[in-house]
Amino acid sequence: MTSESSSLLEAYDAQLRREAELLTATDVSTDGPLVRGRFDRGGFVSYRDLDGLAGADLDALIRRTIAHFRDETDVEDFEWKTRGHDAPADLADHLLAAGLRAEPEETVMIGEAAALPVPVEIPAEVSLRRLDPDAATFTDDAHRMAAMQAAAFGDGPSGDALIARLVHPDGLSEAWVAEADGEVVCAGRLEVVPGTEFAGLWGGATIAPWRGRGIYRALVAARASSAIDRGVRYLQSDCTEMSRPILERSGLVRVTTTTPFVWQRDTVRP
Repeated sequence: MTSESSSLLEAYDAQLRREAELLTATDVSTDGPLVRGRFDRGGFVSYRDLDGLAGADLDALIRRTIAHFRDETDVEDFEWKTRGHDAPADLADHLLAAGLRAEPEETVMIGEAAALPVPVEIPAEVSLRRLDPDAATFTDDAHRMAAMQAAAFGDGPSGDALIARLVHPDGLSEAWVAEADGEVVCAGRLEVVPGTEFAGLWGGATIAPWRGRGIYRALVAARASSAIDRGVRYLQSDCTEMSRPILERSGLVRVTTTTPFVWQRDTVRP
């Protein structure tokens, strides 16, 4: 790991884990190094490190966490989000043994926002813009953006959920689209994390016929420019192998990986 990636990882661990991941939780509790939160969509477990817990002590913590969400909440599932540099090295084995299911690994990418807003050549017929909640077309725009992302990812937030996020009084969310002939061909969100130097790049997707033409990178640059205007220093994204090379070309650096482990009420034994 380079000195740059080590420094970015240090900032990531210090600022984007624990409380920063639970800002919108409806209730929060703690158990040793863990912070547990409940959201409308389910539960979530966060931590900066596990205080050296391993073996039987780690198994006990995992059992207590399952019991908490199973017996003290009504969530149908919760996510324990691991990172590739977490200790102990066999954490995944303990979670799997407890009945949690691993979801696909993603790469955590971070970069200095100031380095990202570079000119990117895109097709002449493509235009970029930020969705404006005050515009007459806002509702339609948000539903079109959500539909495109759902088609690209196989699922995703509904148009109504996107609208609620964008009109929230905290003003921390932005949605950006690239359009050609009235069709949304690429889209992504910017999510500022309050109390930190970070904003997240989320939901980035381009429909197949328009990939490889610079549109995704141009949308990253546009969001980076907006983030700088908001006083953001770092941009972060959890990305798939499809978008990782694009983000690297945009100036983000790989710092670690992340793998969600999911417990589901109807599939895990008491």
